[in-house]
Amino acid sequence: MTSAPPSRPGGPPTGLLRVASIPHTDAYVDAVLPDGAVRVGPAAGPSPWLDPTYLELHARTVDVVHLHTGYGHLTPARLDHWLGTLRRLGVPLVVTVHQLRDPQQVTRVRHDAHLAAVLTTAELVLTLTAGAAEELAARFGRTAIVVAHPSLAVPVPELGGERGLVGLPVGGPSPAVPDPTAVVRAALSGARSGGGRLRVLVDVRDEPALPSAVRGLVADGDVGLVVVRGDRTARLQQLHVAVLPERCGTHSRDLEVCRDVGTRVVAPSCGWFADQWSDVVTYGNDEHRGLDPVSLTVAVGAALARPMPRPADRAWRTEQRAAVRRVHEEVYARVAADRVWV
Repeated sequence: MTSAPPSRPGGPPTGLLRVASIPHTDAYVDAVLPDGAVRVGPAAGPSPWLDPTYLELHARTVDVVHLHTGYGHLTPARLDHWLGTLRRLGVPLVVTVHQLRDPQQVTRVRHDAHLAAVLTTAELVLTLTAGAAEELAARFGRTAIVVAHPSLAVPVPELGGERGLVGLPVGGPSPAVPDPTAVVRAALSGARSGGGRLRVLVDVRDEPALPSAVRGLVADGDVGLVVVRGDRTARLQQLHVAVLPERCGTHSRDLEVCRDVGTRVVAPSCGWFADQWSDVVTYGNDEHRGLDPVSLTVAVGAALARPMPRPADRAWRTEQRAAVRRVHEEVYARVAADRVWV
């Protein structure tokens, strides 16, 4: 592991740029970290960098804070305190907006307030699609740099997709999927009309909350069920079609995994999922109009009628990730050069 260079009194260190990523590590954060940067601080969650006291004690060990996710638990007062501490210490903040609507929250009010606060303080803002950048400009008055979502998975060569197999990740009712049974029934109708079959993918943590009506469809043999423990890349690669069930959200990592491994995606009309990958079949589902079950049925049938896509070209995805890392290195270098050390 590369170690961070020592701090130099009165100015930034030479050598690698020291980045406090929030969260410290996950698949996306790991994919975009450039060679010219090193992460600093403990790999804990919630991130200690969100604690103003920790930030004050360690401000001279970091050149830039990069906020991705993991701050939704902060109260508005605590978030304002943290942002004020960043400004007072002169620590530059970079923000990547992954979600313009947090799918884990009942309404968008809290997340909107959090976004408005961090976007006011951020030196530079990044996001993943042109549509999201336009929404950021319209709603918050911030210009964002658009960086492509990098590759997150490599196909397993000996694992093939099953033609006609439709996969649907669901669990218990949630703000993003308030009626899982309705989504399952509509997807099942589409799978049948397209000559395929439906498999429900449920995370082991969510399995106890799976609705009884869905369990009944499984017991009757109408729907398959797989309980997923850990990463579900292999499960997504086995599919012909993967359905994203959310009625709110902005971007999807599952979509990028499907792109990598060669699984067609049926995505909701909310957010900017279709901006991530042009080869997406869209159906009606958002928090204003709710689920349009007929459109989901039609979309699944249409997706099954198309051939299974080829996995993304690895050379192109490798070049794309390198380009994304170069953008991050340029962003870090720019804000670090402008830092006023106090």
